Amino acid sequence: NGTGKEVAARRIHKLSNRAGKPMIKVDLGAISKGLFESELFGHIKGAFTDAKEVRMGRIEMANGSTLFLDEIGNLDESMQRKLLSVLQNQEFYKVGSSKPVPIDVRFIAATNTHIETAIVEGTFRQDLLYRINTLEVEIPPLRNRLEDLPVLADYFLKQYAKK
Repeated sequence: NGTGKEVAARRIHKLSNRAGKPMIKVDLGAISKGLFESELFGHIKGAFTDAKEVRMGRIEMANGSTLFLDEIGNLDESMQRKLLSVLQNQEFYKVGSSKPVPIDVRFIAATNTHIETAIVEGTFRQDLLYRINTLEVEIPPLRNRLEDLPVLADYFLKQYAKK
């Protein structure tokens, strides 16, 4: 926690050819299993009791852009399986729909858990790691990057001096 995973993801997005559209973030650690599909995939009107209108999910919002999946290590097996299907097929189904929605999304995933250990323990799918692990960047905690402290202190001093 606090290493700058989101800052790194935003920088990657900003330097990419997808920078013209906003990066969409999903904190997977904060989404309950019951809301996962609706939050990521959206839903059609009438899909469930409170679905009074069509709702766009985060994946669709990120179409043509970047979707930052923060805390991917917190997903349970069923949610991992659904996400893997999206990555493999480059399409998804809104809740309640039988019509696939094609996507062109750059996925950036981050976690503070040790994924290799989670795979050995059976709590994270190896095939999902294979799909998302095109390029791995390890960001060490700030306590191991003491040389960054003066730069960060200077940045925050300037920001708060303006206020």
